[in-house]
Amino acid sequence: MPSSLPQRSAVINRITKETKIQVSLSLDGGALEYLPNNEEFAPETISAPNTPIPYQDETHHASQTSDKQEIWIWTGVGFLDHMLHAWAKHAGWSLRVRCKGDLAIDSHHTSEDTFIALGSAFSQALGSRTGLQRFGHCYAPLDESLSRAVLDISSRPFFEGDVEFKHDKIGELQSDMIHHGLDSWAKEARVTLHVDIIKGRNDHHRAESAFKALAGACAMACRRVEGKEGEVVSTKGVL
Repeated sequence: MPSSLPQRSAVINRITKETKIQVSLSLDGGALEYLPNNEEFAPETISAPNTPIPYQDETHHASQTSDKQEIWIWTGVGFLDHMLHAWAKHAGWSLRVRCKGDLAIDSHHTSEDTFIALGSAFSQALGSRTGLQRFGHCYAPLDESLSRAVLDISSRPFFEGDVEFKHDKIGELQSDMIHHGLDSWAKEARVTLHVDIIKGRNDHHRAESAFKALAGACAMACRRVEGKEGEVVSTKGVL
């Protein structure tokens, strides 16, 4: 597609009594619109207790910068950061996420609200939803694990998935929050999403293969199709 096409991007602030989240997303990669460096949202620590690190620090485990992408994610839940990093990287997105949540309780609100905010940013960045490939699918392995994701940018929010794990937690992330998080993202993103972990023994591998498959499906479905600019890819005439 011509490079003159506008970048599809969004900036979201989501504040509740349980979480404070800022998301900056570009579906086409490249430079991000920077969010105000508001201390209300800045994470207090990254890895070592009582060690303040500015949000743009590139030594954080879920950060990566190149000419094509800017990725920096901090939710306070390391495995969630890792999954969102993989999702953004393989979808071709630039993504910055900052979340301060009530982790003294557990990872539930932080995880759920991060997926909600990311879904809202995704929907806003898509804009009119015209000229898209619309459908996307991807299989992704990670060692012994294999997952499949199928996505329809349909404006019909629905999630179905076989996303089960052996253990209650993967790192500090409650493993059932992966299913719940994907469901929350699909509803807020207004997409139909199916994700199935087909096989695998290691929970980390199972989860990561699922997010990499989701990333590939997103990259395909969001692709702008030359010659279909402005076209609604639906027999209904509307998405």
